[in-house]
Amino acid sequence: MTQSEPVTKPVKLLMVSLGCDKNLVDSERMLGILTARGFEITDDENEAEAAVINTCCFIEDARKESIERIFDLSRLKETAKLKVLIAAGCMAQRYREEILEEIPEIDAIVGTSAIDGIAVAVEQALRGKKEAVMRDISTDPDLDPLNRVVTTGGHYAYLKIAEGCDKRCTYCSIPGFRGHYRSVPKEKLLLEAEKLAASGVKELILVAQETTLYGTDLYGRKCLHELLHGLCSIPGLVWIRILYCYPEEIYPELIDTIASEPKICRYLDLPIQHASDRILKRMARRTTESDLKELIRTLREKIPGIVLRTTMITGFPGETEEDYETCLSFVREMRFDRLGVFMYSREEGTPAAAMKPQIPKKIKKMREAGIMEAQQRISLENNRGKIGSVMDVFVEGSIPEDGVYVGRTEGDAPSVDGFMFFRSRRTLMSGDFVKVKVTAASEYDLHGEEIDDENSQFDEFAE
Repeated sequence: MTQSEPVTKPVKLLMVSLGCDKNLVDSERMLGILTARGFEITDDENEAEAAVINTCCFIEDARKESIERIFDLSRLKETAKLKVLIAAGCMAQRYREEILEEIPEIDAIVGTSAIDGIAVAVEQALRGKKEAVMRDISTDPDLDPLNRVVTTGGHYAYLKIAEGCDKRCTYCSIPGFRGHYRSVPKEKLLLEAEKLAASGVKELILVAQETTLYGTDLYGRKCLHELLHGLCSIPGLVWIRILYCYPEEIYPELIDTIASEPKICRYLDLPIQHASDRILKRMARRTTESDLKELIRTLREKIPGIVLRTTMITGFPGETEEDYETCLSFVREMRFDRLGVFMYSREEGTPAAAMKPQIPKKIKKMREAGIMEAQQRISLENNRGKIGSVMDVFVEGSIPEDGVYVGRTEGDAPSVDGFMFFRSRRTLMSGDFVKVKVTAASEYDLHGEEIDDENSQFDEFAE
């Protein structure tokens, strides 16, 4: 796309970000580009003159949400001030021709590797030029790591350390529209992290389709642990959290780094997906049930108190009752601290979509409910075991009408895990760290009272 002159007066723009936290980082980078170009960001749909929707299509429900939100926004062209509607992100990349043909209200498509062209795309659309802005998905956009608008409140932020994936799990369509695995150079990540910390970010959350392979394409080896050491040296950061660690790629140096660096949360997200060896093989996963059990034992031995989160898929093609029972038994034995379950979603173009037999939705849903019921009991027992303990809590906000603050422990990632609801005798701000004594527990959340702690370790970290 060729450059164009910016619009002559500030245009109010609405950004709608759907899907995962990796998509959110892309949205924040687009916001940085747009604000630098003179656009005025608004959250008011009725005031927006232009809107960008960063879409998701990982599973059927996400695709439906993206389409419904597009239609919601398109109606604003008739009822409000909206003149231009841009679709970006995964669904826009994957279905660009269909979207342009079937949804005439869309004025432009911006592909996943072309987000650096978002401002020009909006400007040209405002002038009546309608087109798709795409690039080869193996090419990353040319983005300034310092030019980003953080939308998470300013006290925590995501750091996307890589793009794409090479795993080719048979149920997953992501490599088709995100491309192969590409690590972001360490110097760029450290520069971005320093800027985030200087702006007030205290918790940094590392994300990618897979974080554990970081560096293999650029440096010829796994070097997530080296990146972590660099991040831990940045003043102002208090917590560093790692998501999306594929179990087969976790390596000794990474484990040792998590165990030895006090800033790194004793928390790992391991997308396991199943425990039946037969189903794992059909999924093209690279682990076995015994491998997973051994890894979990090692993590708990080497990193005492570590919180483990995972996800499971029920109703994968060919899953028998025996396969399901294997998975259920595994969940009960491993006693994960956090666990989410998804019903298998048949994604066109993936090998699993052609596998037989496909499992009826009713059975998938029953199996999903069975695993969640087992996990709820485990989670409640785990949480009740914390009553009486004192935990470090990161303050997220408050519920004034209930007289309580809302926070997260080291074992709780934003958006996917639970909360700590607690009372305090003083006024607290989002981003504060406090000590809280647990007084009650439910399946997913804890309740407590702040205790006095004049010598907090967090004061040292923040220096």
